[in-house]
Amino acid sequence: MTSASDPELRRIHGFLSDFTRRQAERTVEFPGGFAALDDTYALSYGNNYVLVDGETDPEALPARVDEAMAHLSHRAVYIPDTATAEACAGPLDRAGYACKTVLVMRHDGPVPELGGAREVDLATLRGALTESSRRFLPDADDDVVRALVERRAARRRGADDVRFLASHDEWGEPASWADLYVDPASGVAQIEDLVTAEAYLGRGHAGVVLDTALRMAADAGCTTVFLTALADDWPRYWYERRGFATVGSIHCFERV
Repeated sequence: MTSASDPELRRIHGFLSDFTRRQAERTVEFPGGFAALDDTYALSYGNNYVLVDGETDPEALPARVDEAMAHLSHRAVYIPDTATAEACAGPLDRAGYACKTVLVMRHDGPVPELGGAREVDLATLRGALTESSRRFLPDADDDVVRALVERRAARRRGADDVRFLASHDEWGEPASWADLYVDPASGVAQIEDLVTAEAYLGRGHAGVVLDTALRMAADAGCTTVFLTALADDWPRYWYERRGFATVGSIHCFERV
């Protein structure tokens, strides 16, 4: 695994921090981090969380999170630096947080010559996103599902170049989709939220979307292309077979 002092991993961390700030409707700053908040999508954990991106006081962190997120029923803290996460783990554990590890995976394989997916808008994906949200969160109510679908609009703010990509079936329906965030100035791109509709699993659509994203990122001049994957879930192994290698991790602390 790449060291946190590696320049490329630092660029990835910087990209994540910048994207989080730009996507947020508002931020609340504190020493060593900030809360990214979006009142429009208050039910979305992915739009309301704390990112610790610098040196911070581990003992003071739980109280600072409570203050910043006092209007919300959940708490979420993301820490990309492993040493900082280890220092904060004790105080957060005592405050009732559970931790999961998300891997940062960089593409080290050859760039595909062809893709096959195409860029789409949110309206095209709305039905597929709704169906997949209900599949992954069967107990979620309609308001939560609606927030999970519509929050994608906020991602347009996160980078100068944000694309929604989809592979379609023979009737033109989205079968698999993902986001691509491109920052040519830094040479970094992120592929995010790659999902395949249940009816199309195992038919190669996810590979089409991934290949297209990699090709587009390379054509935009990005030499560092990364994505994230849960450490304890099967997609990480699929990504490894597609040329991705783990270079770091994000420690995600949550309390509901």
